[in-house]
Amino acid sequence: MTKKLLIGFTLGLSVLTTNLLADDAKARAIMEKVDARDDGKTIEQNMLMILMDKNNNKRIRDIKSYGKDFGVDEYQILFFKSPADVKNTAFLTYDYDDANKDDDQWLYLPALKKVKRIPTADKSGSFMGSDFSYFDMTDRDLEDYDFKLLKEIKVRGHDAWMIESIPRNKKTRKESGYTKTVAIVRKDNYMVVRAINYMKNGKKKYLDLKKIHKQSGIWVVDEMTMTTKKGKATTHKTVLKFKNIKVNKPLSNDLFTTRRLEKGL
Repeated sequence: MTKKLLIGFTLGLSVLTTNLLADDAKARAIMEKVDARDDGKTIEQNMLMILMDKNNNKRIRDIKSYGKDFGVDEYQILFFKSPADVKNTAFLTYDYDDANKDDDQWLYLPALKKVKRIPTADKSGSFMGSDFSYFDMTDRDLEDYDFKLLKEIKVRGHDAWMIESIPRNKKTRKESGYTKTVAIVRKDNYMVVRAINYMKNGKKKYLDLKKIHKQSGIWVVDEMTMTTKKGKATTHKTVLKFKNIKVNKPLSNDLFTTRRLEKGL
């Protein structure tokens, strides 16, 4: 289902059938298996978002999230339940498999009673004050990147590959805000369990899947972090904790509409 950096957040990537250019065939084959990994047709879960500034001050947000496959496309919707300043805010994304079609994203702001479409030019911006960007909320198309297998390593006792991905064009660099990403892929389940995103402003964002488990044959995330650093100093950190995870539960198509953004839970 979703392999995004939220509701999966694992740098899911779409399949490519074009020129490989300066590409590493083995690295690309690994990333294609990341994409092919079964992560279910639907997912429903409760999410706790903990925002931490450089002084360790915390803000906590309670979120309900849903995701569903619509053919080869993936839709997801998030409803913010608390605290009061974000309550009833909602976010919807349509992640299209077609690499030539821009993904659609909308944010409902209850104070304005208005659904706002997120323009492509704004996708590198922070999602709701977190260390994740709007771009992180969608899959990355393989055709937009060159891949290189850097080395084989171990992560938390598991064999893994370290793979570098570099954007092939200015459009992708501008939209993502990243100049390259180094991802750690576990060999046993083809999950990206760690990653470093190199930002255009010189900062780095470190993704780490702290806890995962297998549920009904599907690997899901229990806890993950995204940490923004300038040099060695942490400037901000986001912790996501997932509970009450349900995969392959029937979900109505009507749940994934802009009208439902306004209606809420």
